[in-house]
Order: sequence, then structure tokens, then C-alpha cells
Amino acid sequence: MSVTDVTARISQIQAQLALLPSSSSTSVGASGFSSVLSRTSATAGTTVTGGTGAVSGDAIVAKAKEMLGLPYVWGGTDPERGVDCSGLVQSVYSSFGIDLPRLSADQARAGRPVASMNDVRPGDLIAWDNSSRNNGADHIAIYAGNGQMIEAPRPGGKVQLVPVTTPPDYIRRVLPDAATTSTVSATTTSVRTVPAGTPYADLFQQAATAHGLDPALLAAVAKQESGFDPQAVSPAGAQGLMQLMPGTAQGLGVTNPFDPAQAIGGAAQLLDSLMGRFGSTELALAAYNAGPGAVLRYDGIPPYPETQAYVKSIMSQLEAAA
Repeated sequence: MSVTDVTARISQIQAQLALLPSSSSTSVGASGFSSVLSRTSATAGTTVTGGTGAVSGDAIVAKAKEMLGLPYVWGGTDPERGVDCSGLVQSVYSSFGIDLPRLSADQARAGRPVASMNDVRPGDLIAWDNSSRNNGADHIAIYAGNGQMIEAPRPGGKVQLVPVTTPPDYIRRVLPDAATTSTVSATTTSVRTVPAGTPYADLFQQAATAHGLDPALLAAVAKQESGFDPQAVSPAGAQGLMQLMPGTAQGLGVTNPFDPAQAIGGAAQLLDSLMGRFGSTELALAAYNAGPGAVLRYDGIPPYPETQAYVKSIMSQLEAAA
């Protein structure tokens, strides 16, 4: 089989994976189908609340630089053994509790568009569509500032810091602008309180104040997720009052998801990040339930009955608490 045939087959598989309905079904090495070619584009130093507190573009870049010299591994997501281009991006962002899709094409639809390289900031994603055989980006990198990017370039290569020499086809900002964060905080910082008699009311109030959220929203999520049971464990393995998956909890810095204070604090961080990323309570809730990848894939609330009922139930609780 020739190199051309192999490339064509990879593109076909990538396109098929992108059509799968579940975010978990696209997670098995999907980004290994990233292009072996390299291009660039991006954005500079914004701040968002993520898994470890305030996450800046510079912090994203610093984390990516820790992987310099790591071998390119097709389909790789292991920051110790090797990554491909989208594995690099996913791994770096997940270190801050920010969940990005596995495929480079989906990553290049994450967040919101940046107009041009004139507006690019460190931590922005820059991506290229190098092949007409697939739909969307097939190579992605992290903009590092000063006209440079960090990428996992090709089989046989290593994660490297190199100049951006080709204008990217996509520039996306996952982290919210500082102005956006301030606006969200100013408009949602709680003047409301949780309904009388709500368990853990003080913890909801404290976490909401810290992250500029409505405490009634956190309480409604806890009621929907666990019925306020701090020891709840779902069949899928979600744990505690806020039903955090172990990997998500770890990314949020939650060492004990069965501790109500930690669980509520972690959930507040996550919801704050999702609100900034998707720009609405409904989409943030959908991402909390089904994962950000599903929201990106369907460009809205996924058509999963469970997720649609979940969002509707919590929004109804908020309306009743208003």
C-alpha cells in the first residue's frame, strides 16, 4: 500500500469517527488521524477559571513547553510516552480541567473563532486543513506567542517550538477573554440565595460567590445529580454530591469527590469554565452532563433524551427558585 493510499484510508476513518454519536466512541486514538503536515495560527494571554484556578494563556503555553522533545506517537495521548498533534492539545488543556474533543477537526471548532493572526494570543489553538479528503482540520497546534507555536509535527518527529510560517485555516480561543469573564461575574454573582432548607446551602453560596455563579444553579445540579447524597456513585462511576468522574475530579484538583466542600468547589470551577466556553447556562449544563465534545459535535444541546431532560429539569428548578 502506497503512502497516498494510507493517507486516504486515514482520512476515511477520521471522517467516520467524526460522525459517531458518542464522545467516548471518538476517543480511541482518533486524533492519531491528524495530518503529518504542519501549519499555524492563533491568539494572546487571557484568563479563565479552570481545574487549577485561574488559567491563563501563558499557563497553557508553559504546560505545553513541558512536553517539548516528547516523541510523536500516532494516536498517542500519553504525556510520558508520546502524543500526536491533537493528543498534545487535549493533554495540555486537560491538565487545567478543560475537556477538549479528541479529534483535531473537533478541537478546531472548540471555543470561538479569532478573526486573524493580528488578534491571536498565547494559548489559542491554530489549525490547518491540509487535505481535501477529509472535512475540517487535520493538524492543530498551540500558539506560543511571538509568532511561534508548539506542535507534535509528524511520525518520527518530536513535540517542538517552531515559527508559524503558514497562515492557519482556523484560529480558536478556548479560554474566555478577561472582559467576558468580568461580565459573567458581574451579571451572575449571586444576589440570590439557595432555597430554604437546601442541604449544604453555605457551601453552595461560598462556591457560587468565588466563581461568579448563581448558588441556586449549583444546588439544582446537586439535586439533579445525586439528590444531595454526598456518597452517591453512579453505574458509570461518577462520584459524590456533584457526580464527578474520577478523571474530571483529578483535573479539577478534587482529591476527595465524596467531600461535599471539595465536590461543590470542583463543580463550580467546571461550570464556570463551561459557562465561559459556551456562553449560556443551557449549553454549560449540557456539557456537564454529556461532555463538551457532544455539545460541539451537535452545535447545541445533544439530542440525547437524558441530556435534554437533564437541562430542562435544572432550568425549571432555577425558574422556580427565581
